[in-house]
Amino acid sequence: MASTDSKNFAYDEMMVHVPICSHKEINKILVVGEVSEDFKMELAKHECKDITYTDELNLEGQFDIILYNKDIPTELEMANVERCIEPKKGIFVTKASRLSKDLEISKKEIETVGKNFWICMPYSFGHNTLIFASKKYHPQAEIVLQVSDLLEGCNYYNTELQNSSFIHPTYITKAITGIAKR
Repeated sequence: MASTDSKNFAYDEMMVHVPICSHKEINKILVVGEVSEDFKMELAKHECKDITYTDELNLEGQFDIILYNKDIPTELEMANVERCIEPKKGIFVTKASRLSKDLEISKKEIETVGKNFWICMPYSFGHNTLIFASKKYHPQAEIVLQVSDLLEGCNYYNTELQNSSFIHPTYITKAITGIAKR
């Protein structure tokens, strides 16, 4: 079982498992930004062996999943995401501002990330918000249960939590309607 001593165990699990448990054909994962050994241990719970770690989005190649473990990307960085992500089925996840803290900033972040994605939805847990953007897979409708239900060693993530983390209070849902793509 993963250690709950790490103050980021919920963040690590939700950033890693939500996109991986939503994608049906993972070959390559790109992790951008500094990550802990605990984060890497969460990735190791999955079968994908082709994982690339980098500090910047300056690589060639196409990745099925990009985990952007840095502050919200700029328009220029999102252009690099578009260049690096698998064009028909890629998933991109990034940190975001807390929805409940500053809704106007959150709306701009969702717009920036979602420009080139069919689905773009914020998800919240604890005091964290991440943005899930996908070319194909929906994080609630297409959970790969053979993966999510069989994950072992998680202290925070589970299938039901994945579904519920995309549900927000009414005032937030109304504010992001038309911006978030569901």
